[in-house]
Amino acid sequence: MRPDGRRHDELRKVVVTRNFLKTAEGSVLIEMGDTKVICTASIEDKVPQFLKDQKRGWITAEYGMLPRSTNTRMMRESVSGRVGGRTREIQRLIGRALRSVVDLEMLGERTIWIDCDVIQADGGTRTASISGAFVCLWDAVGHAVRSGMITKTPIRDYLARVSVGIIHGNPVLDLCYAEDSIAEVDMNIVMTGSGRFVEVQGTAEGESFSKEDHEALISLGEKGIRDIIAVQKQSLGKDGDIAL
Repeated sequence: MRPDGRRHDELRKVVVTRNFLKTAEGSVLIEMGDTKVICTASIEDKVPQFLKDQKRGWITAEYGMLPRSTNTRMMRESVSGRVGGRTREIQRLIGRALRSVVDLEMLGERTIWIDCDVIQADGGTRTASISGAFVCLWDAVGHAVRSGMITKTPIRDYLARVSVGIIHGNPVLDLCYAEDSIAEVDMNIVMTGSGRFVEVQGTAEGESFSKEDHEALISLGEKGIRDIIAVQKQSLGKDGDIAL
């Protein structure tokens, strides 16, 4: 039995609240069980120096955890004066994943900043960040189309991320913190709505795992991605028709 009574192939409850903030071109509160992340998308009319005069845009991300998003207070990275390695890795992952489903030339010489702020963490914060960031990116692009910045959306496909793992020899979907901390194998999968892989990262925490284990985890992850994308589509409703 899992800590919260879920089946092995069942996601935590996923709730996406759009337009969570009034001030951003796109904003979302995504909740996956007890993990809650605020994602915002901001459009800037310039690109990084390495893209200057190349007539294409960029998508980049920042990620952070509030001091009391965890059971004990953590220090803000801004106070320590440096961004940690884990944070940098997650920021790069979010930006890289979102860029994989966007035609950057259609975006023009603009940057879309994605900010993901974890307000409560119970495992899967980067999973929630990417899945929520896609929805707020969608809304920001919709704003750009309506305001005449661009003529049509550059988004080519849906995108989501999910975690899978092996616990006590059994493959399970969408690990909460209690499960993640004891998993024998931890794997994270980013996929598109059309079923193409963006990233697969799997690590044995104890004993090595077999090819059969790997394939079972991939299949479980595919199911989880489909379920998350179904929630994304439901949250977007008729607005989701503009892109694909």
